[in-house]
Amino acid sequence: MSTATVENLTGVDAPDRFWNRERRLGAGVTVIGLIAAVIFGPLAESKTARFTLSTDATGAALSINGQFGTILFGVIALVLGAVMLTGRAKRWQTLLLCLGIAAFVLSFLCWQVAGKFMPLVDTLSGSVEYALPLILGALAGVLGERSGVVNVAIEGQFLMGAFGAALVGTLATSVWAGLISAMIGGLIIAAMLAVLAIKFLVDQVVVGTVLNLFALGVTGFLYERLMQPNALKYNQPPQMPRWEIPGLADIPVIGPVLFHTQVLTWIALILVVVIHFALKNTRWGLRTRAVGEHPTAADTVGVRVRGLRYVNVMVGGLIAGAGGAYFTLVSTGAFNKNMTAGAGFIALAALIFGRWTPFGALGAALFFGFAQKLAYFLSVAGSPVPNQFLNMLPYIATIVAVAGLVGRVRAPAADGQPYVKS
Repeated sequence: MSTATVENLTGVDAPDRFWNRERRLGAGVTVIGLIAAVIFGPLAESKTARFTLSTDATGAALSINGQFGTILFGVIALVLGAVMLTGRAKRWQTLLLCLGIAAFVLSFLCWQVAGKFMPLVDTLSGSVEYALPLILGALAGVLGERSGVVNVAIEGQFLMGAFGAALVGTLATSVWAGLISAMIGGLIIAAMLAVLAIKFLVDQVVVGTVLNLFALGVTGFLYERLMQPNALKYNQPPQMPRWEIPGLADIPVIGPVLFHTQVLTWIALILVVVIHFALKNTRWGLRTRAVGEHPTAADTVGVRVRGLRYVNVMVGGLIAGAGGAYFTLVSTGAFNKNMTAGAGFIALAALIFGRWTPFGALGAALFFGFAQKLAYFLSVAGSPVPNQFLNMLPYIATIVAVAGLVGRVRAPAADGQPYVKS
């Protein structure tokens, strides 16, 4: 069918379809720019907003009048949106969108930090730390869903990992024994998911939900019967140490965030790079993508569809279990009932927002982590903006992305579909 025929049938030609999408993006950036300049600006105090490298008001990296900065960055976002509305920025569309969102965030921060100070290194470190389990959980989801298995059980894998890390880490008085046990805990839930979803063809969303409830029940029962009565013996795991890379840790801002941290952070970032490379450039990656898009065709050329799905889901369980170790070996220092508090579902949202790609999931997880850290910072700083509103923003962004307002978001074609060999 010719392009002209398609245009006659739809009434909209291809340039118009692109124009409408770009205009939606431009309109969105324009609106947030207007909000920042017209609403945030008058509300901001005419006091200095300090963004510091230290944890106090000294060592300012940037000092700016709060009201002026709020309006300035709002106007920048407005201008970027107007440029996108012209329809002549196709090549720079993604860059302009990112800059527009960044300008809006800076405008909001100038409003909130006016008369106060914001420690940049602490904020970035906190954002990465909050994002750490989300990165690992989202990577587990990438491995499963790119091969056709929906992994709703990330929450259960987190819980089992957190429990295993606390129990074995305490008994062995070893962080590394706790980390390995956490990975095994995630593997147990992943193996159950794989068997029920791949072999017995149970609905993957249903079985994932059931496994989350199973993990919640098992860990809650063992916590009450074992850990709670004798916490010193069973629930006092050692904390994961912070390691420093000499030289690199001295780099301003980035050094303390990336090169003076827990080894789990390095593991997560390395896994993002490795999985991205493997999906794009290895035989395993090609087969995984084929199984997730068209398993019948993959089977025809000799790929063991169900075997590959088993492997990917269980490797994902190991990774998600390591994410569960964060809660007891890094964050709180002890296990509590339902301590993950829905983090597995946030990781699932990061997976969707990141378009089922490792680097996309990393970016989404960091965005979620930044929102959580910012909510905490503003609540301590006495901001009039409720921290619940800030915690809500990542989910709104996910809904916007899934609705297709920022471009096409499509899961692998065979995602969630059991495969029966004919």
